[in-house]
Amino acid sequence: MGASVELSFVIPVYNGGPTVGHVVQRIHELFASADIEVVLVNDGSQDDSERACLAVSETYPDTVTFLHLARNFGEHNAVLAGLNHTSGAYVAVLDDDGQTPPDEVPRMYDAIRSKNYDVVYGRYRRKQHTWLRNLGSRFNDRLATVMLKKPPDLYLSSFKVMNRFVVTEITKYKGAFPYIDGLILRTTGNLGQIDVDHRERENSQSNYTLRRLFLLWLNMFLNFSMAPLRVASLLGTIVSMLTLPLLVAIVIDKLYVNPDVTLGLPTLLLIVVFFAGVQLLILGTIGEYLGRLFLDHSGSPQFVVRYVKWRRQA
Repeated sequence: MGASVELSFVIPVYNGGPTVGHVVQRIHELFASADIEVVLVNDGSQDDSERACLAVSETYPDTVTFLHLARNFGEHNAVLAGLNHTSGAYVAVLDDDGQTPPDEVPRMYDAIRSKNYDVVYGRYRRKQHTWLRNLGSRFNDRLATVMLKKPPDLYLSSFKVMNRFVVTEITKYKGAFPYIDGLILRTTGNLGQIDVDHRERENSQSNYTLRRLFLLWLNMFLNFSMAPLRVASLLGTIVSMLTLPLLVAIVIDKLYVNPDVTLGLPTLLLIVVFFAGVQLLILGTIGEYLGRLFLDHSGSPQFVVRYVKWRRQA
Protein backbone atom coordinates (compact mmCIF):
# COMPACT_ATOMS: atom_id res chain seq x y z
CA MET A 1 0.00 0.00 0.00
CA GLY A 2 1.18 3.49 -0.80
CA ALA A 3 2.16 6.20 1.63
CA SER A 4 -0.61 7.84 3.64
CA VAL A 5 -2.51 10.74 2.11
CA GLU A 6 -5.11 13.15 3.47
CA LEU A 7 -8.09 12.14 1.31
CA SER A 8 -8.77 8.96 -0.64
CA PHE A 9 -11.49 8.41 -3.24
CA VAL A 10 -12.97 4.95 -3.84
CA ILE A 11 -14.91 4.50 -7.08
CA PRO A 12 -16.47 1.09 -7.87
CA VAL A 13 -16.65 0.75 -11.64
CA TYR A 14 -19.21 -1.39 -13.42
CA ASN A 15 -19.68 -0.71 -17.13
CA GLY A 16 -18.45 2.81 -16.47
CA GLY A 17 -15.93 3.02 -19.28
CA PRO A 18 -17.47 6.13 -20.92
CA THR A 19 -17.78 8.11 -17.67
CA VAL A 20 -15.14 7.16 -15.11
CA GLY A 21 -12.43 9.26 -16.79
CA HIS A 22 -14.53 12.42 -16.50
CA VAL A 23 -15.16 11.75 -12.80
CA VAL A 24 -11.46 11.28 -12.03
CA GLN A 25 -10.53 14.34 -14.10
CA ARG A 26 -12.98 16.46 -12.10
CA ILE A 27 -11.57 15.16 -8.82
CA HIS A 28 -8.09 16.28 -9.85
CA GLU A 29 -9.36 19.68 -10.95
CA LEU A 30 -11.04 20.25 -7.57
CA PHE A 31 -8.18 18.90 -5.45
CA ALA A 32 -5.21 20.02 -7.55
CA SER A 33 -3.31 21.29 -4.51
CA ALA A 34 -4.43 18.57 -2.07
CA ASP A 35 -2.74 15.32 -1.05
CA ILE A 36 -5.14 12.74 -2.53
CA GLU A 37 -5.37 9.28 -4.05
CA VAL A 38 -8.05 7.67 -6.20
CA VAL A 39 -8.76 3.92 -6.04
CA LEU A 40 -10.69 2.56 -9.02
CA VAL A 41 -12.20 -0.93 -8.66
CA ASN A 42 -13.35 -2.62 -11.86
CA ASP A 43 -16.07 -5.01 -10.73
CA GLY A 44 -16.28 -7.45 -13.63
CA SER A 45 -17.47 -4.89 -16.18
CA GLN A 46 -18.71 -6.10 -19.55
CA ASP A 47 -17.55 -3.02 -21.46
CA ASP A 48 -14.14 -1.39 -21.90
CA SER A 49 -13.92 -0.21 -18.28
CA GLU A 50 -10.59 -2.00 -17.74
CA ARG A 51 -9.00 -0.14 -20.63
CA ALA A 52 -10.53 3.16 -19.49
CA CYS A 53 -9.29 2.70 -15.93
CA LEU A 54 -5.80 1.80 -17.11
CA ALA A 55 -5.80 4.92 -19.27
CA VAL A 56 -6.80 7.03 -16.28
CA SER A 57 -4.03 5.49 -14.18
CA GLU A 58 -1.54 6.38 -16.92
CA THR A 59 -2.84 9.97 -17.01
CA TYR A 60 -2.56 10.34 -13.21
CA PRO A 61 0.17 7.85 -12.24
CA ASP A 62 0.98 9.61 -8.94
CA THR A 63 -2.54 9.46 -7.56
CA VAL A 64 -4.55 6.65 -9.17
CA THR A 65 -4.49 3.01 -8.06
CA PHE A 66 -6.44 0.51 -10.15
CA LEU A 67 -7.85 -2.81 -8.91
CA HIS A 68 -9.14 -5.28 -11.47
CA LEU A 69 -11.43 -7.90 -9.88
CA ALA A 70 -11.54 -11.40 -11.35
CA ARG A 71 -15.34 -11.29 -11.77
CA ASN A 72 -18.40 -9.29 -10.73
CA PHE A 73 -18.83 -9.40 -6.95
CA GLY A 74 -21.32 -6.57 -6.44
CA GLU A 75 -21.05 -2.90 -5.53
CA HIS A 76 -20.55 -3.31 -1.78
CA ASN A 77 -17.87 -5.98 -2.24
CA ALA A 78 -16.10 -3.72 -4.74
CA VAL A 79 -16.25 -0.76 -2.34
CA LEU A 80 -14.81 -2.92 0.44
CA ALA A 81 -12.01 -4.02 -1.91
CA GLY A 82 -11.24 -0.37 -2.59
CA LEU A 83 -11.32 0.56 1.09
CA ASN A 84 -8.78 -2.17 1.80
CA HIS A 85 -6.39 -0.43 -0.61
CA THR A 86 -6.72 3.14 0.69
CA SER A 87 -4.37 5.02 2.98
CA GLY A 88 -6.17 8.34 3.44
CA ALA A 89 -7.10 9.87 6.77
CA TYR A 90 -10.53 10.32 5.16
CA VAL A 91 -12.15 8.30 2.39
CA ALA A 92 -14.88 9.46 -0.01
CA VAL A 93 -17.00 6.92 -1.91
CA LEU A 94 -18.39 8.02 -5.28
CA ASP A 95 -20.21 6.43 -8.22
CA ASP A 96 -18.54 6.01 -11.61
CA ASP A 97 -21.32 7.68 -13.62
CA GLY A 98 -21.13 11.30 -12.45
CA GLN A 99 -24.41 11.21 -10.52
CA THR A 100 -22.57 11.75 -7.24
CA PRO A 101 -20.57 14.82 -8.29
CA PRO A 102 -17.04 15.31 -6.94
CA ASP A 103 -17.96 19.01 -6.65
CA GLU A 104 -19.89 18.18 -3.46
CA VAL A 105 -17.00 16.37 -1.76
CA PRO A 106 -15.26 19.54 -0.47
CA ARG A 107 -18.34 20.46 1.58
CA MET A 108 -18.69 16.92 2.91
CA TYR A 109 -14.97 16.84 3.69
CA ASP A 110 -15.21 20.16 5.57
CA ALA A 111 -18.26 18.90 7.51
CA ILE A 112 -16.65 15.66 8.70
CA ARG A 113 -13.58 17.52 9.94
CA SER A 114 -15.24 20.59 11.46
CA LYS A 115 -17.97 18.64 13.26
CA ASN A 116 -15.80 15.63 14.07
CA TYR A 117 -18.19 13.10 12.55
CA ASP A 118 -17.12 9.55 11.76
CA VAL A 119 -19.19 9.49 8.56
CA VAL A 120 -20.95 12.20 6.54
CA TYR A 121 -23.60 11.08 4.05
CA GLY A 122 -24.74 13.05 1.05
CA ARG A 123 -28.52 13.45 1.13
CA TYR A 124 -29.81 14.13 -2.37
CA ARG A 125 -31.92 17.24 -2.81
CA ARG A 126 -33.64 15.62 -5.76
CA LYS A 127 -32.85 12.09 -6.85
CA GLN A 128 -32.28 11.38 -10.53
CA HIS A 129 -32.62 7.62 -10.29
CA THR A 130 -35.27 5.59 -12.08
CA TRP A 131 -38.59 5.01 -10.32
CA LEU A 132 -37.60 1.39 -9.68
CA ARG A 133 -34.41 2.30 -7.88
CA ASN A 134 -36.16 5.10 -5.96
CA LEU A 135 -38.79 2.62 -4.81
CA GLY A 136 -36.11 0.14 -3.77
CA SER A 137 -34.17 2.87 -1.94
CA ARG A 138 -37.24 3.93 0.04
CA PHE A 139 -37.95 0.33 0.97
CA ASN A 140 -34.34 -0.24 2.06
CA ASP A 141 -34.42 2.98 4.06
CA ARG A 142 -37.54 1.95 5.98
CA LEU A 143 -36.14 -1.52 6.55
CA ALA A 144 -32.82 -0.16 7.84
CA THR A 145 -34.67 2.09 10.29
CA VAL A 146 -36.48 -0.90 11.78
CA MET A 147 -33.82 -3.59 11.56
CA LEU A 148 -30.53 -1.72 11.86
CA LYS A 149 -31.73 0.99 14.27
CA LYS A 150 -30.88 3.68 11.73
CA PRO A 151 -31.91 7.21 12.77
CA PRO A 152 -35.17 7.87 10.86
CA ASP A 153 -33.94 11.17 9.43
CA LEU A 154 -30.65 9.72 8.15
CA TYR A 155 -30.55 8.87 4.45
CA LEU A 156 -28.18 6.01 3.61
CA SER A 157 -26.71 6.94 0.25
CA SER A 158 -23.76 5.49 -1.62
CA PHE A 159 -22.22 9.00 -1.53
CA LYS A 160 -20.30 9.33 1.74
CA VAL A 161 -17.07 10.43 3.40
CA MET A 162 -15.61 8.31 6.25
CA ASN A 163 -12.71 8.82 8.61
CA ARG A 164 -9.90 6.32 9.01
CA PHE A 165 -11.34 4.92 12.26
CA VAL A 166 -14.50 3.72 10.50
CA VAL A 167 -12.62 2.43 7.45
CA THR A 168 -10.30 0.40 9.69
CA GLU A 169 -13.21 -1.10 11.60
CA ILE A 170 -15.41 -2.06 8.65
CA THR A 171 -12.52 -3.59 6.69
CA LYS A 172 -12.13 -6.08 9.55
CA TYR A 173 -15.31 -7.72 8.30
CA LYS A 174 -14.44 -10.91 6.40
CA GLY A 175 -17.90 -12.27 5.56
CA ALA A 176 -18.80 -13.00 1.96
CA PHE A 177 -21.84 -10.68 1.93
CA PRO A 178 -20.85 -7.17 3.07
CA TYR A 179 -23.31 -4.30 3.33
CA ILE A 180 -21.29 -1.12 3.82
CA ASP A 181 -23.99 0.92 5.55
CA GLY A 182 -24.80 -1.98 7.86
CA LEU A 183 -21.12 -2.19 8.82
CA ILE A 184 -21.05 1.57 9.45
CA LEU A 185 -24.19 1.50 11.61
CA ARG A 186 -22.86 -1.27 13.80
CA THR A 187 -19.54 0.56 14.17
CA THR A 188 -20.61 4.09 15.08
CA GLY A 189 -23.56 6.35 15.77
CA ASN A 190 -21.57 9.54 15.17
CA LEU A 191 -23.11 10.21 11.76
CA GLY A 192 -23.92 13.38 9.85
CA GLN A 193 -25.38 14.33 6.50
CA ILE A 194 -25.56 17.36 4.25
CA ASP A 195 -27.76 18.12 1.26
CA VAL A 196 -26.05 17.55 -2.08
CA ASP A 197 -26.91 17.62 -5.76
CA HIS A 198 -27.70 14.41 -7.59
CA ARG A 199 -27.04 14.76 -11.30
CA GLU A 200 -28.32 13.04 -14.37
CA ARG A 201 -26.25 10.06 -15.43
CA GLU A 202 -23.60 10.84 -18.02
CA ASN A 203 -24.32 7.35 -19.31
CA SER A 204 -28.10 7.03 -19.63
CA GLN A 205 -28.42 3.32 -18.77
CA SER A 206 -28.55 2.37 -15.10
CA ASN A 207 -26.66 -0.71 -13.91
CA TYR A 208 -29.13 -1.30 -11.08
CA THR A 209 -31.64 -4.03 -11.93
CA LEU A 210 -34.47 -5.52 -9.90
CA ARG A 211 -32.20 -8.48 -9.13
CA ARG A 212 -29.45 -6.21 -7.77
CA LEU A 213 -31.94 -4.31 -5.61
CA PHE A 214 -33.30 -7.59 -4.27
CA LEU A 215 -29.83 -8.89 -3.42
CA LEU A 216 -28.99 -5.61 -1.67
CA TRP A 217 -32.18 -5.90 0.38
CA LEU A 218 -31.41 -9.56 1.17
CA ASN A 219 -27.92 -8.66 2.39
CA MET A 220 -29.31 -6.13 4.84
CA PHE A 221 -32.24 -8.35 5.79
CA LEU A 222 -30.22 -11.45 6.63
CA ASN A 223 -26.63 -10.43 7.36
CA PHE A 224 -27.05 -7.69 9.92
CA SER A 225 -30.12 -8.58 11.96
CA MET A 226 -31.83 -11.46 13.77
CA ALA A 227 -35.20 -9.88 13.04
CA PRO A 228 -36.15 -12.30 10.19
CA LEU A 229 -35.79 -15.30 12.52
CA ARG A 230 -37.84 -13.53 15.17
CA VAL A 231 -40.50 -12.62 12.61
CA ALA A 232 -40.61 -16.25 11.45
CA SER A 233 -40.98 -17.45 15.05
CA LEU A 234 -43.69 -14.89 15.73
CA LEU A 235 -45.54 -15.84 12.55
CA GLY A 236 -45.43 -19.52 13.51
CA THR A 237 -46.71 -18.70 16.99
CA ILE A 238 -49.57 -16.57 15.68
CA VAL A 239 -50.64 -19.22 13.18
CA SER A 240 -50.55 -21.90 15.88
CA MET A 241 -52.63 -19.75 18.23
CA LEU A 242 -55.17 -19.07 15.50
CA THR A 243 -55.44 -22.74 14.63
CA LEU A 244 -56.74 -23.92 18.00
CA PRO A 245 -59.85 -21.68 18.25
CA LEU A 246 -60.64 -22.37 14.58
CA LEU A 247 -60.56 -26.11 15.21
CA VAL A 248 -62.75 -25.69 18.29
CA ALA A 249 -65.19 -23.58 16.26
CA ILE A 250 -65.38 -26.25 13.56
CA VAL A 251 -66.14 -28.96 16.13
CA ILE A 252 -68.83 -26.86 17.85
CA ASP A 253 -70.40 -26.00 14.50
CA LYS A 254 -70.48 -29.68 13.52
CA LEU A 255 -71.89 -30.94 16.83
CA TYR A 256 -74.32 -28.23 17.86
CA VAL A 257 -74.97 -25.63 15.14
CA ASN A 258 -75.06 -27.37 11.78
CA PRO A 259 -74.64 -31.14 12.14
CA ASP A 260 -75.37 -31.73 8.47
CA VAL A 261 -72.49 -29.60 7.21
CA THR A 262 -69.91 -31.46 5.14
CA LEU A 263 -66.31 -30.68 5.80
CA GLY A 264 -65.18 -31.02 2.23
CA LEU A 265 -61.86 -31.89 0.72
CA PRO A 266 -61.28 -28.34 -0.69
CA THR A 267 -61.34 -26.92 2.83
CA LEU A 268 -58.86 -29.52 4.00
CA LEU A 269 -56.57 -28.89 1.05
CA LEU A 270 -56.71 -25.14 1.63
CA ILE A 271 -55.71 -25.55 5.26
CA VAL A 272 -52.87 -27.91 4.36
CA VAL A 273 -51.54 -25.59 1.67
CA PHE A 274 -51.72 -22.57 3.99
CA PHE A 275 -49.79 -24.19 6.82
CA ALA A 276 -47.32 -25.78 4.40
CA GLY A 277 -46.62 -22.30 3.02
CA VAL A 278 -45.99 -20.93 6.51
CA GLN A 279 -43.64 -23.82 7.28
CA LEU A 280 -41.73 -23.32 4.03
CA LEU A 281 -41.39 -19.59 4.75
CA ILE A 282 -39.89 -20.29 8.16
CA LEU A 283 -37.66 -23.11 6.89
CA GLY A 284 -36.53 -20.98 3.94
CA THR A 285 -35.52 -18.13 6.26
CA ILE A 286 -33.56 -20.50 8.49
CA GLY A 287 -32.03 -22.17 5.44
CA GLU A 288 -30.86 -18.82 4.03
CA TYR A 289 -29.11 -18.05 7.31
CA LEU A 290 -27.47 -21.48 7.39
CA GLY A 291 -26.40 -21.19 3.75
CA ARG A 292 -24.75 -17.84 4.31
CA LEU A 293 -23.08 -19.14 7.45
CA PHE A 294 -21.75 -22.09 5.45
CA LEU A 295 -20.39 -19.85 2.69
CA ASP A 296 -18.71 -17.57 5.24
CA HIS A 297 -17.03 -20.47 7.03
CA SER A 298 -16.09 -22.26 3.82
CA GLY A 299 -13.98 -19.28 2.81
CA SER A 300 -16.18 -17.82 0.06
CA PRO A 301 -14.28 -14.64 -0.86
CA GLN A 302 -15.57 -11.09 -0.60
CA PHE A 303 -13.61 -10.32 -3.75
CA VAL A 304 -10.73 -11.67 -5.81
CA VAL A 305 -8.24 -9.16 -7.19
CA ARG A 306 -6.72 -10.29 -10.47
CA TYR A 307 -4.13 -7.51 -10.39
CA VAL A 308 -3.40 -4.11 -8.86
CA LYS A 309 -1.75 -1.20 -10.64
CA TRP A 310 -0.48 0.94 -7.78
CA ARG A 311 -0.04 4.67 -7.95
CA ARG A 312 3.54 5.78 -8.32
CA GLN A 313 5.29 6.86 -5.13
CA ALA A 314 7.13 10.15 -4.94
